[in-house]
Amino acid sequence: MKKMKKNRAIAYLLIFLLALGGLSYVAVCGVGADKSGSASSIKLGLDLAGGVSITYQVVGDKEPDKEDMSDTIYKLQQRVENYSTEAQVYQEGSDRINIEIPGVTDANAILAELGQPGTLYFIAQTDSAGNANYVSAYGIDADGNLEPQYQLNKTIDELKADGSIVLTGTDVVDAQARTQQDQLLNNTQNIVALTLTDAGAQAFGEATTKAFAAGESIAIYYDGEFICVPNVQAAITDGNAVITLQGRSFEEAERIASTIRIGGLKLELQELRSNVVGAQLGSDAIRTSLIAAGVGFALVVFFMIAVYYVPGIAASFALALYTALMVILLDAFEITLTLPGIAGIILSIGMAVDANVIIFARIREELATGKTVQSAVKIGFSKAFSAIFDGNITTLIAAAVLAWLGTGTIKGFAYTLVLGIGLSMFTALVITKFLLNVLFALGVQSPKAYGVAKESKILQILTKKKAFFFLSGAVIAAGFIVMGVYQASGSSALNYSLEFVGGTSTTLTLNEDMPIEKIDADIVPLIENITGDGNVQTTKVAGSNQIIIKTRTLNVEEREIFADTMINNFGVEESTITAETISATVSSEMQSDAVIAIIVAAVCMLLYIWLRFSDIRFGASAVMALLHDILVVLAFYAIVRVPVGNTFIACMLTIVGYSINATIVIFDRIRENMREMGRKDELEAVVNKSISQTLSRSVFTSLTTFFMVAALEIFGVSSIREFALPLIAGIICGTYSSICLASAFWYLLRTKAGKKEKAAK
Repeated sequence: MKKMKKNRAIAYLLIFLLALGGLSYVAVCGVGADKSGSASSIKLGLDLAGGVSITYQVVGDKEPDKEDMSDTIYKLQQRVENYSTEAQVYQEGSDRINIEIPGVTDANAILAELGQPGTLYFIAQTDSAGNANYVSAYGIDADGNLEPQYQLNKTIDELKADGSIVLTGTDVVDAQARTQQDQLLNNTQNIVALTLTDAGAQAFGEATTKAFAAGESIAIYYDGEFICVPNVQAAITDGNAVITLQGRSFEEAERIASTIRIGGLKLELQELRSNVVGAQLGSDAIRTSLIAAGVGFALVVFFMIAVYYVPGIAASFALALYTALMVILLDAFEITLTLPGIAGIILSIGMAVDANVIIFARIREELATGKTVQSAVKIGFSKAFSAIFDGNITTLIAAAVLAWLGTGTIKGFAYTLVLGIGLSMFTALVITKFLLNVLFALGVQSPKAYGVAKESKILQILTKKKAFFFLSGAVIAAGFIVMGVYQASGSSALNYSLEFVGGTSTTLTLNEDMPIEKIDADIVPLIENITGDGNVQTTKVAGSNQIIIKTRTLNVEEREIFADTMINNFGVEESTITAETISATVSSEMQSDAVIAIIVAAVCMLLYIWLRFSDIRFGASAVMALLHDILVVLAFYAIVRVPVGNTFIACMLTIVGYSINATIVIFDRIRENMREMGRKDELEAVVNKSISQTLSRSVFTSLTTFFMVAALEIFGVSSIREFALPLIAGIICGTYSSICLASAFWYLLRTKAGKKEKAAK
């Protein structure tokens, strides 16, 4: 700890308090007329702020193929994620697709930007007889500039008949706006990079060979308009084409790429209707979440000060700064928040103290050896760094993979997780250390004010490993048995919500403007009695008395009871009631993406831990512990029948991040203690000692996180409680697996491998 003069310490403390006050003000009130940086300016999801709902109809008389519908929904999902990671695309009926985009209020603007999903064509300049398929003439564009304007000489059906359609949109795998360096002019050009299917690559190779020899162009034509007409500068045979946009902006390149992507849908769509919809949850959802945040934060602060004294005060101020910065940066990076997202951030406040707990435990250990406060703080931060760094980097790797490979809610979760990791490391390693320096310089120098560790009793954890393995196996087996029983009885193995299995969407018009809170209080309970299921979602259409109620799939009899209930109890006109079957908002492709992302993340974490610990068995043991936690929480979902929806994915990912941190802390202490180990027969003692030394950290971090989650469970609305309850189970399970299983896995792998090595010799 660097020496600091008292006057300078006072100045630094005042500066920090002013900065904290200013940032807190910005987080609450914002800056400027638009309240930039405040919590109120953060982009909110459809459940909290409403947004735009657009319904498209498939063009044609035939019922669309299921595979084509699935492919179209998946591609549209990728397209609308440009507006928000929380946007949803799902099927309605047999030939309609719904798109819900949160945080926007102008349906017409979205329709104009999104475009009309239709058919995209790449058209050769001339046909086989040398006749021009399109001609150009110079005209004035919207900005008053002179530019070529093109017109077709033939209809699309004639063009198809004579082979002038080189490619269609389905031959395009991807289109992305990029920049590249022009070697000749030595400047940067905006381009659109295309990737084609194998069949498309072959057809395009033949067409570009012909066009290049003749000095011709190939036009890209979409929805009745020419998107661009690039000249062919070479034969392109590898399926990767580049459209150079000389003098055009990057935004124009993005627009062209986006149009090509949406034009590459397998089905042609036309707009059926569009609405601005209100929040699915009322203002109570945000209000109760804020209450939960305040109560949980207060409990964490009280706990930190009561347990860690002066360091706890420093950590509490650092935590307040963390919270203010989190709000400001969420707005700055335009991350869309849904209710589970808010719950996840509240949870991250509890997890943010983890690094502080590791540091303070180390400081107390050094004070117990007789070191001065200055030395103890310096050494404590130094020794804690590797555990903090490895734990957070491991989680950061997982978040980066999820952001890269994930879609929808997973991507949004990953962005928030990355932000939380960066802020927690900064506040713990920089701000907390700075405040401890300041407080020491102000005269708080007694070791008692920092706490002195008592000699910890060595727990013989490994001697009970068989009992722990049996207990974990029994819980996991019970989960699978329960799932099997439900499956055999005709129910689903898990209580899947609408996001996973779809259901029925009923639209009706009330004879009064009823707020969403009253709808939830008066109408939803009646619907739940009909369905026998609490999984009911309600949405209001802005500017009207129309509401949309989504439930599990209703049969004909249930739909009739539903209609009668609304007519008899609320005076709804029967003619205003319509019901449609809707698909899952989490498509099979999105589920596959999630599984792939989690597997890749697990492999990357294993490799990183192997590299950092120079022993792949550490990585393998950590992944085994994570698998255990996922299976136990899955068993909890099965036994308690908690609804499995979007919050399920967020819950599982949170538990993975939480558990890996706890495991890394113990592994880091094993690595440190092994350097002092004299003989291999001391390995069991080292593991038990390491677990015992880090036990307080494991328990205290679990408690602070538990405070936040318990506050959500007590004060949150029903959908928040559905998220909080499994998290409580996950926190308990993650703590248990880190202490009782992860190190036992590593010990068995190491001793078993050691025996094989001896046998080989």
